[in-house]
Amino acid sequence: MNRWLNRTDVPRGADYDARWTALAASGANIHGEADLLMALLHDGGDGAPRVLDAGCGTGRVAIELARRGVDVVGVDVDPAMLAEARAKAPEGHWVQGDLATLDLAGTDGPSSFDLVAMPGNVMIFVAPGTEGAVLARLAAHLVPGGLLVGGFQLGPDRLALERYDALAAEAGLHLVDRFATWDRARFVAGGDYAVSVHRLAAVSGSPG
Repeated sequence: MNRWLNRTDVPRGADYDARWTALAASGANIHGEADLLMALLHDGGDGAPRVLDAGCGTGRVAIELARRGVDVVGVDVDPAMLAEARAKAPEGHWVQGDLATLDLAGTDGPSSFDLVAMPGNVMIFVAPGTEGAVLARLAAHLVPGGLLVGGFQLGPDRLALERYDALAAEAGLHLVDRFATWDRARFVAGGDYAVSVHRLAAVSGSPG
């Protein structure tokens, strides 16, 4: 069972958004994820980028990326979170689905992306044992040389970075950078959060 759906102690929909609204009202930058993703996309070259927001929740990151000119698709397994995303941005492309079995081929919109983002602790909320399948399905939606960017909390009872990197490698992804925060603070071993940037091989069998 998806760990997020199995939790009853977390706010959903508009209640989930309330914290971000309060942070924005206090003057805090709530778009650090979008800032980093746009920098990575800019580093990758010109043209209108395509991004898959995997585990998009209420759409905070996806909506901000779209505002900045990105062609973005948001996917989430939680209908309550997606309902809030659709209410805020009915023009957006929102898909309900399980990342472990995701297949956007044939849908109304892009099915291959320059970058796949997982900003919201996605990898520690997927169903236990499906982490490898999730990474494989997300890699399948990347263009050759595309980036997978995932941030999640670390701890003794959570997915270890060594395991995450090994599963990513099995999906054809190799680590190119790692940060402690979305504002690019350098990651130090022993930290409690990591933002990892993996790249899909540019050509099958090549280092990318």
